[in-house]
Amino acid sequence: MKFDDVVLGRRSIRGFKPEGVPKTVIREVIELAMRAPSSLNTQPWNFYVVAGAPLDRIRVGNTERNLAGVPASREVRSHGDYVGPHRERQIEIAKQLFGAMGIERDDKVKRTDWVLRGFRQFDAPVSVVITYDRSIHGGDIGPFDCGGVVNALVNAAWSRGLGCVINSQGIMQSPVVREHAGIPDDQVIMICVAMGYPDDRFPANAVVSRRKPVDEAVVFVGFED
Repeated sequence: MKFDDVVLGRRSIRGFKPEGVPKTVIREVIELAMRAPSSLNTQPWNFYVVAGAPLDRIRVGNTERNLAGVPASREVRSHGDYVGPHRERQIEIAKQLFGAMGIERDDKVKRTDWVLRGFRQFDAPVSVVITYDRSIHGGDIGPFDCGGVVNALVNAAWSRGLGCVINSQGIMQSPVVREHAGIPDDQVIMICVAMGYPDDRFPANAVVSRRKPVDEAVVFVGFED
């Protein structure tokens, strides 16, 4: 696929076919993603690719703890509540997704089911947990670099016919993820990416989020008109 086709065609996938993804394909995708740039070539990222029974145990543990009211234990700082245009965009994509799924505003059952799907990493056959070395924890550069490799990961996956969704709900209960993914204490859990082959019958997969105009985001300095 051409680069433009990957970037413009990619979208977040929240419904997956049950079939597994070959390990060789995942290795190829990660190898491509690891070409992402990093500060001073530090390459702080590591990947824990989880499937099968260990992933099922993460789904169960994450869901049970969240439903029991156990406070979230993500290992990176949360953004808190969004306001202004950020909140407006958050609401806009939620309306698009709920509209596609036929979830009415007052339908508590379907809304709860949607949240639970997030806790289960949308039932994807593969979860890629991205971590970075605890020795650089506390600064912003390591997480910034990991964000770059995650962007490269989802695009590389799309180029190979795989869909992804970046899913912070899947790591809300980090002790569960750490235990069943075998993540040692010298790693900080950054984020997870649900991955698999897209199910074209799943309505939310057709949703494409609107992007703000370039002129709203870019300031050109020193250019002649």
